[in-house]
Amino acid sequence: MTAAEPRVRASSAPTPAEAGRPALLAELARIALLVEEGHSADVLRPADDSTPIADLAHRLGLSAFERDVLMLAAAVELDAGIAAAVAAEQGGTPVPTFGLALSRLPDPHWDALSPDRPLRRRRLVRLAPGELLASRPLRVDEPVLHRLTGLGGGRLDGIVDEPLAGELTPSQAAIADELVAAVRAIEGRVLVRLSGADAETRAGVTARLAAGLGGGVLAVRDGAIGGRDLPDAAAVLDREATLDGRLVATSHEALLDLLDVEVVVTSALTEPSGRTTVDRVVPLPTRAEEAGLWRAALAGASETPVAERELAQHFRLPARAVAAVAAEWRALPTPDADALRRLVRERARVGFGALAQRIEPKAAWRDLVLPAGQLELLHDIERHVRHRVVVLDDWGFASTSDRGLGVTALFTGESGTGKTMAAEVLAGSLGFDLYRVDLSALVSKYIGETEKHLGAVFDAAEASGAVLLFDEADALFGKRSDVKDSHDRYANLEVAYLLQRMEAYRGLAILTTNLRAHVDRAFLRRIRFVVQFPFPDESARADIWRRAFPAATPLDGVDAVALSRMQLSGGSIRQVAIAAAFAAADGGVPIGPAHLLRAARHEVAKSERSLTDAEIAGLRTDADG
Repeated sequence: MTAAEPRVRASSAPTPAEAGRPALLAELARIALLVEEGHSADVLRPADDSTPIADLAHRLGLSAFERDVLMLAAAVELDAGIAAAVAAEQGGTPVPTFGLALSRLPDPHWDALSPDRPLRRRRLVRLAPGELLASRPLRVDEPVLHRLTGLGGGRLDGIVDEPLAGELTPSQAAIADELVAAVRAIEGRVLVRLSGADAETRAGVTARLAAGLGGGVLAVRDGAIGGRDLPDAAAVLDREATLDGRLVATSHEALLDLLDVEVVVTSALTEPSGRTTVDRVVPLPTRAEEAGLWRAALAGASETPVAERELAQHFRLPARAVAAVAAEWRALPTPDADALRRLVRERARVGFGALAQRIEPKAAWRDLVLPAGQLELLHDIERHVRHRVVVLDDWGFASTSDRGLGVTALFTGESGTGKTMAAEVLAGSLGFDLYRVDLSALVSKYIGETEKHLGAVFDAAEASGAVLLFDEADALFGKRSDVKDSHDRYANLEVAYLLQRMEAYRGLAILTTNLRAHVDRAFLRRIRFVVQFPFPDESARADIWRRAFPAATPLDGVDAVALSRMQLSGGSIRQVAIAAAFAAADGGVPIGPAHLLRAARHEVAKSERSLTDAEIAGLRTDADG
């Protein structure tokens, strides 16, 4: 072929608009004759029932006259000649009125424009303002016009979006298939309420449900509803869902009450009247499925740096997230085990809002100054978390009962004795995020609200494998109270619920308290580890003082043994060291005994006491006399 010769374009199937063009032209020609000649025109309605107008009329129950009214409103938008003919009949106005339709179209009936008939109820046509119904202009709704020309229903003014449906695992697909059977067995309108997992997975279940019912999904962009006329939006959604055999997915509570479509899927808690509600919780992949996802995603790597079962045991991610993490990991300059764990942890990280605060673990085992027995208990906790796959799954302990599988710990001791630092050490050593839960924000005076907040924390943590630190749990975890009224009974139920969720949680959950004596013994029996953090003795304090100053800190005459005589907890020692460092930096000199003594006096003043002569022996400066 020479350069001058035209290229031959491969033949392709006609588009819906191209295929329907002859039928549409025939409809327009018929409407043109009716406008010009009225009822006397010798024209027949096209017999082709596969055209868009025929399909629309059948699905929405239009009468012959209503079908012609709709085509008349569409015709003036598509054919300039028909618009001119209409204008000539109406004294210059090219938009047809209902009066013109009554006088020109066959088989007219007045109730065609009743609010209960499809033309207005389904928003097929819009009535322009006017004094008399018969003289008000009729405009076809734009998405309907697109549909009649074979171009589809359009974007519906941006209120409908294509859902980003996630890949489903077999257990999740089974839930969707159960829903298909349930919806088919129910007579009347159905509300399917999905909770759990993540939005993409719920969208995947919704898509599979719709496909099982023989249609698709109209996914409403709830944020785009805004200040729209809700009845109008609901009518348009009902129309489009009916025409395409689709279900509607929305969590806009006010919209749910207005929809007439047979099946609606939502995550909202509301229950609209007139619908049978079917509730399903969509879980994250099972441990075995999660391991399979990781195995497939990491296939072909030169070596698998982290066992798939380890990732599946500690983290719960949907299929799309697993694939994304694997792709991101492969693109790293050094795709090693630490990098993979970091990427997984960051992807699994969730937002707890005001209920919990993420703490970046910085402390390591070398930073802990505790008696040997306490250190060994902490190492036991780490071992229980690290090897739970082998013990629970390989050795079968998880098959006997779901209770008591979580690793629970209670850290008791005075403030500043290292409870939070120990939680940091465990989280950092295990490679997990640490979240400090604010129990004061969780506990509510309203019955059931505390359990709701606790449930939200544990549900979110399940996906991330996070270490949960319920700091200062005295707010909830006091001695079991005598049941004198309903509030006492529900307070005990709140504690029982917390313990139940802790026992079922596959991660590590830690409670801390300054007052062990206030913890009921019945509750202690349900906690796997109880670690007492003692007030440090003089030898321990000296060790803490030595570790309180980073290697780059300039010191002058600082004696850890002399400092250890002050009755300070580990937390207070760190506060004194930092305060002294700022004072020395301000003077441009190394940290000396005077800076430390002054900072120590301020620290103990918080507890309304003063340092004794024995405590500050060897630390007196000339200024002290």
